Amino acid sequence: MTDSHEDRRRFTRIAFDAKTELTQGSKSWPVTLIDLSLKGLLIERPMPWLGNPDELFIVDIHLNIDIDLQMEVHLTHDAHNHLGFVCEHIGLESVTHLRRLIELNLADHDELDRELAALIEI
Repeated sequence: MTDSHEDRRRFTRIAFDAKTELTQGSKSWPVTLIDLSLKGLLIERPMPWLGNPDELFIVDIHLNIDIDLQMEVHLTHDAHNHLGFVCEHIGLESVTHLRRLIELNLADHDELDRELAALIEI
């Protein structure tokens, strides 16, 4: 589990409530989204939790009836009934929606530019 403290601090987390589903192979869990950033997300651990931490997951966040944000993620930490994931792949349409969400929730537009630059560096 490789998410460093420095990477976590480089990206602003946004508390966000949306219908969210986590999928791995044929397994699927409805989950409670706690927060998300340009780099990943934090959810409440579903029960029972049978996910394989060595394989990728797909997370689908339903922003509204017509807009879904989908990412390929891997598990970086499992503690205190929370699961933290880092984004491995996100499509252009989803990253556009995520960028807009973060832009709406950040008071400082320059901060968004810094975070996008940091994301490109990784």
